Amino acid sequence: MSETTEAYADVIVVGAGPAGSATAYHLARSGLEVLLLEKSRFPREKVCGDGLTPRAVKQLVDMGIDVSEENGWLHNKGLRIIGGGVRLELDWPELAAFPDYGLVRKRADFDELLARQAEKAGAKLHEGCNVTGPLLDERTGRVVGVTAKLEDAGEKREVTFRAPLVVAADGNSTRLSLSLGLHRREDRPMGVAYRTYFTSPRADDDYLESWLELWDRRDGQEKLLPGYGWIFGMGDGTSNVGLGLLNTTKAFKDIDYRELLKVWCAGMPEEWGYTPENMTEPIRGAALPMAFNRQPHYSRGFLLVGDAGGMVNPFNGEGIAYAMESGQLAAGVIVQALARTTDEARERALEAYPRILKDVYGGYYSLGRAFVKAIGNPLVMRMAAQHGLTHPVLMRFVLKLLANLTDPQGGDAMDRIINGLAKVAPKA
Repeated sequence: MSETTEAYADVIVVGAGPAGSATAYHLARSGLEVLLLEKSRFPREKVCGDGLTPRAVKQLVDMGIDVSEENGWLHNKGLRIIGGGVRLELDWPELAAFPDYGLVRKRADFDELLARQAEKAGAKLHEGCNVTGPLLDERTGRVVGVTAKLEDAGEKREVTFRAPLVVAADGNSTRLSLSLGLHRREDRPMGVAYRTYFTSPRADDDYLESWLELWDRRDGQEKLLPGYGWIFGMGDGTSNVGLGLLNTTKAFKDIDYRELLKVWCAGMPEEWGYTPENMTEPIRGAALPMAFNRQPHYSRGFLLVGDAGGMVNPFNGEGIAYAMESGQLAAGVIVQALARTTDEARERALEAYPRILKDVYGGYYSLGRAFVKAIGNPLVMRMAAQHGLTHPVLMRFVLKLLANLTDPQGGDAMDRIINGLAKVAPKA
C-alpha cells in the first residue's frame, strides 16, 4: 500500500448510483468542484426491476439524457395490473409536471450512463474507490472529508479526500452513515426485491406488468403476501422478472425469496419462457429502505440522498426517481449554502435540507406507511386484489397515488384529492 495522498473539492459525493450521479451532475453544472467516488468499476450490477416511471423520466430529462428509443431506451405506455382474475391496462396519466411515458433500461448500463453524464458536467469520477470512513474535524466534530482506498493499475493506495461538505449516496448499506451513528429507524417499513432475467418472446412489451397476488403456500397453508410480482420486457430479447415484498408480514424473515420467485415463475405459461433453462443471470436480491428510514438527512456537513436516506416510495417500491430527485434537491441546497459569506449563514441554508425533503415527501410517505400497514393484513390485500381491479376509474386513481404522479397545481379531481391528503398528513 502506497503512502497517503490528498485531494480537495467543494463537495464529495460517495456512491455513483442514480442518487450520487444526479447530485454530482447538478453540483458540477452550477460550477462547483465535485469528487464522485464509486467503489466498483463500471459496468457493474445492481438489483433492480429496470423499469422507470414518468417521474424518473423527468429526472433524466433534467440531466440532459437522451431518452429516445434510438439511444437504446425502451418506452412503455403504462402499467398492466393482473390480479383477482382481472387484467387491466392503465396508461400513464397526461400531466403538465411529468412525461406520459416510462422507460426500461438495464441498471449496469443505466448507472454508468448517469455517471458519465456527471463527468461531462465537470464532476471528477473515481472508480474503484472504496471509502473507508469519514474525516472529522477534531475541534468541532464536523465531517470534512473521507478516507478511502483507491485502486489504480492494480495497486491500492490510501487517499484522503477533503471538502467542506460530504454527500452519502452509498445505498441502503450506507457504511458511511453507520460510521457516524445514523442507524435505520425500525418504525419505518422495509422491503426486499429479488429478480432475474429470462430470454422470452415477451421482451418487447410496451407496458410494465405487475401481478398483485403472491402466495405463501408453505406448511399446507395459503397466505396472500403484501407485495407484487413484476414482468418488464427489456427490449433485448429478455424479460426482467422479479418480486417485491414488505416487512409487514410475520413471515417476512422466514421466506425463501429465491424459491418463492422460482415457484411463481413455474406457474407462468410455458410459452413465455420463464423456465430455468432460459434464465440468463442468477436470482439476486436487495433491500428497499422506505419512507425516510434513516435520519437526520443533514448534520455536521453531511447529507443523505437516495437509498442512504431511506427514500424509496413505500407505495410501490420505486427508488430511482426519488434518488435522483433528492440528489437534485440536495445540490440546490448546497449551491446556495456555499454562496453564503459566513459559517452561520451556510449552516442555516444547509439545515433547510431535511425540511425541504419533508415538505416534498413527508406527507406522501406518511400515507404510504399507512398503506403498507393496511396491506400487511392478508384480508385487506385479498379484498384489494379481488375487488379493486374491477373498477377502472378507481384503479386510475390508485395508479396516480401509488406512482406519485399528479400535477402539483391545478390538475384533475384525483390530483387534488391526492395532493390534499399528502398536505394534511403528518410530515414525519
